[in-house]
Amino acid sequence: MFDFFSKKGIVPSEERDEIIASEKYYQEGVAKLQDIIAPASIKITPKSIRLGETFARTIFVITYPRYLHSNWFSPIINIDMPMDISMFVHPIDTYDILKNLRKSSTQVQSQLHIEEEQGLIRDPALETAIQDIEELRDKLQQGTEKFFRFGLYITVYGINEDELEKSTRSIVAILEAQLVYTKPAMFRTEQGFNSTVPLANDEIDVGTNMNSAPLSTTFPFVSSTLSNDEGILYGINRHNNSLILFDRFKMENGNMVVFAKSGAGKSYTVKLEVLRSLMIGTEVIIIDPENEYKHLCDTIGGSFVKISLTSHNHLNPFDLPKIGDDEDPADILRNNIANLLGLLHLMLGNITPEEDSVLDRAIHETYAIRDINFTTSFNLLPKEAYPTMTDLYQVLRNMEGGEDLSVRLEKYTEGIFAGFLNNPTNVVADNKLIVFNIRDMEDELRPIAMYIVLHYIWNEMRTNLKKRIVLVDEAWVMMQYDDAASFLFGIAKRCRKYYTGLTTITQDVNDFLSSRYGKPIVTNSSIQLLLKQSPAAIDAISETFYLTDQEKFLLLESNVGEGIFFAGTKHVAIKVVASYSEDQIITTDPAQMLEIEQAKKDFDAEG
Repeated sequence: MFDFFSKKGIVPSEERDEIIASEKYYQEGVAKLQDIIAPASIKITPKSIRLGETFARTIFVITYPRYLHSNWFSPIINIDMPMDISMFVHPIDTYDILKNLRKSSTQVQSQLHIEEEQGLIRDPALETAIQDIEELRDKLQQGTEKFFRFGLYITVYGINEDELEKSTRSIVAILEAQLVYTKPAMFRTEQGFNSTVPLANDEIDVGTNMNSAPLSTTFPFVSSTLSNDEGILYGINRHNNSLILFDRFKMENGNMVVFAKSGAGKSYTVKLEVLRSLMIGTEVIIIDPENEYKHLCDTIGGSFVKISLTSHNHLNPFDLPKIGDDEDPADILRNNIANLLGLLHLMLGNITPEEDSVLDRAIHETYAIRDINFTTSFNLLPKEAYPTMTDLYQVLRNMEGGEDLSVRLEKYTEGIFAGFLNNPTNVVADNKLIVFNIRDMEDELRPIAMYIVLHYIWNEMRTNLKKRIVLVDEAWVMMQYDDAASFLFGIAKRCRKYYTGLTTITQDVNDFLSSRYGKPIVTNSSIQLLLKQSPAAIDAISETFYLTDQEKFLLLESNVGEGIFFAGTKHVAIKVVASYSEDQIITTDPAQMLEIEQAKKDFDAEG
């Protein structure tokens, strides 16, 4: 028998059999995709199926409530446990459904007539049924609704039978709380597993009849929206392109934290919020460590206050705020003395408990030499009436136990740092936007400068109640020191009472969160904005904000100006978008800044 052909002629059947056998042996030795992904073993039991070391169980939905609200399936989608979900939607011909509905309508109406003739009281169940049937008939006839047979199957996984049982009960409890009831695929575990793997095989074939409206509520990927009638535009929802319009002052507090790696667009995003907040009458005070807000400040006519060793701008930490009728001067003075102690801890380094007590007495005496005590009314005192660091230095020199402290303080009064903080305050907060720039401060003085500026802002908040935002850029600088971090946390807790929202921005996430005040500041902020993160920081971010794996991936792969926006219990994927005019004002791109500066020079030259 000859049925194989080659170039040389017909291949004999014996040689053909040898070729086939050789090919079979060869194919058996080739690793296929199925060999790679297949489990080592499969064991099928009535309740579950074991795939290697993993157990799986499939449940299917058998009944739904009368009404299904949108996003009802979201708790199952977002639950943190491994599972596979399959939804099978089988269209049913409208003509067949209309014929069956007509028959059902006739039967229900006939039953109603029989009960009326017998004098029975009305049956709400029958009346509701006829109403639903007629309504569905109208919609199907008009083409506004379609009819489907819908199957919903969930396969749950666990490392052992106990974990599998616990996970299954959790899912069943969530569904039954919404009157959605399920059954396990008993004695059909293999078919259940096959129905939830991505092969599009409905081997269980258990469905429920649904029209379009209730079926649409099962759509699993429903994105949260943050669109209100008040507030400003923060960006675009990347999932559904809706606008993220939000008023931070409508939350429990107006605080906000912004975490992002360098170059991710955090300054751009915050400056856009500042610009839009100013448009609706919110005042803004900024601590700017890197001169990033000068162009914005100059463009809109804000006050740019440069703080440095040679600057003519001075802030006196001994200043006291104006007090209201319901406030006690003694409490204000004690609070300010506590803040001064925190500042001196930063300035002088390690302070022993004995030295701390000496400093406490010295500050009290420093105020006393200017006739300021717990009964003094501060409202009428001019700025020149308050003591300065030089006064404290003189008190310490003449106080027992204060000699060493005075020597350490001397560099701030007569040494290389003299003139920085030992002069009366000459800064006036009378602008809608005030930027305190500390770029030219020495590195070791930066936390001290930020502390003093925040102290001034705190007094201003208590003196003049206004709707304002206080923005602290590179907040990790303060978080490295317990006293500075504690002061920042105190403002975060209390600024809500003074109609103020605190915004803390940082690119060094690990330094910020490693402070014992870092996470409390985050939890005391109703709004959190996470932009693109580095792989080194993503684990700390994920642990703090309880991110899913998909959200972690989103933050690692985001482009500039993209991330996740948290507002209370809602969070959405955000993309920050600015108009051309806004972009020209808030840009942080050096190349773009040079182009803008060159355009200004050309314009001035032509003028």
